[in-house]
Amino acid sequence: MGITERREREREDVRRKILDAARDLFMAEGYERVTMRRIADAIEYSPTTIYNHFKDKDDLVNALCHEEFSQLLGALDLRAPAGDPVQWIRQIGAAYASFGLSNPNHYRFMFMTPIRADHEVSAPGRQSFELLRTAVARAIKTGAFVKGDVDTMAQVLWASIHGAVALLITYQAHQFPGAPAAPDLVDQVLDNGLRGFLKHRSR
Repeated sequence: MGITERREREREDVRRKILDAARDLFMAEGYERVTMRRIADAIEYSPTTIYNHFKDKDDLVNALCHEEFSQLLGALDLRAPAGDPVQWIRQIGAAYASFGLSNPNHYRFMFMTPIRADHEVSAPGRQSFELLRTAVARAIKTGAFVKGDVDTMAQVLWASIHGAVALLITYQAHQFPGAPAAPDLVDQVLDNGLRGFLKHRSR
């Protein structure tokens, strides 16, 4: 490995440490309370090192969000089953849940950590929702779903699976009221959400 390649790898290693530390601190302490100096202290580097990679805290947050949602988009970007948009929605929901359950810290940062009211959703984040929206629109067009507002229906489906994932990564089994979470809780949530929009519901 040459000097240039070694320096680039070292630079990427430092950038990775910064992003990982920032994610943990934002989740633990909140966006407003975390400073660039606080992040530097966490990885035992000088604040100057942080600014060599990110111009300010917003730039760091944008980079972190873009990276996290790019990973989510990669998990969701599935080919639609031919002629079955409902099954496509089910696959998107299952992939979304699998991503959240496999990456709880990433998920908490992405969806459960207040950042800033005016923070814009990253492009991969918008594309992730657009996948679901496209599948819902197709389900309506083919007559599988009842007619309705595409955005609202997609939001309802997203909200239901998000709720299940948020509970499963936050609660221990014994903390669920009544009984531990069912092993197939995600599947049941998907089934229930889809059933509510089906044009022809099975009894």
